[in-house]
Amino acid sequence: MEQAFSKNEKVSYRLADILTRLNMGEKLSIKSLAEEYQTHPRTISRDLNERLAFLPFEIEGDSYFLPSHYLGKLTYQDIKNFAQISGFANLYPKLDKSFLREILDSRANSVYSAKGYFFEDASLFSDTLSVFKAAIQARYQVEFVYKHQPRLVQPYRIIHHHGCWYLAAVSNNQLRAYRMSRISQPQPKAELGEFDFEPTILKQLENEESIWFGQQKQEVILSVHGEVALHFKQRQLLPEQEVIKSLDDGGLLVSSKITHVTQILPLVRYWIPHLKIVNPESLQQQLEGELKGYLG
Repeated sequence: MEQAFSKNEKVSYRLADILTRLNMGEKLSIKSLAEEYQTHPRTISRDLNERLAFLPFEIEGDSYFLPSHYLGKLTYQDIKNFAQISGFANLYPKLDKSFLREILDSRANSVYSAKGYFFEDASLFSDTLSVFKAAIQARYQVEFVYKHQPRLVQPYRIIHHHGCWYLAAVSNNQLRAYRMSRISQPQPKAELGEFDFEPTILKQLENEESIWFGQQKQEVILSVHGEVALHFKQRQLLPEQEVIKSLDDGGLLVSSKITHVTQILPLVRYWIPHLKIVNPESLQQQLEGELKGYLG
């Protein structure tokens, strides 16, 4: 079943976990991490020495750790943003160390958000990304063509969601998402002056884990096997996760709120066989059908 989720998903979760533990001051060895993640030591070595090479590691014997003055500086959002972009050279136009440091910089959270997994080649519209990055930082409105129609928006965020890049922007007092690859002829309108970010919009962007702004959310109930329950107690691994019951066998019942099934199904696939959708049953049936189709 492990093959039912992508290599990108595996890398994202592994790096997020490693970053979280380093940020908390743990000392990690290649051997122990390889055993824990059930992968080859060479893979962990690449994680630490290539994907995470920009971190100021200290090495003591076979243990990697961060200096004490660096601990706790990464927020949950920092870790999520980095883990969801690292290792994918075709995702960002310039995926180098300076860019990775920028993603971990607090200022980058006001421009970029990562909300899924990666398939779209951002180098095809890197100029468009650059225009909107500059416009967001300068708080300039931007005019562009979208679906053959001219648009004038107030740009707030550049969001990566499940393989695609989007612009989160306000048009006619409503927050909308525009597929970046479908935007053409973007022109910052500096002559219109700066606009002010609305606190309510910023809060909506901070709290929303998808791009379906303002849509009604659906609650999903899942059972978590006791072997992995500690992970779900320590961290929010699902959208708007809430533990609703501890089971006698050490497992958990958890609640997650989503606006689209793509927010939850890749996560359940990752944790198979330790995670199962209890309600709605139709969603579990959809997942099983997809897995059967994948496995032939």
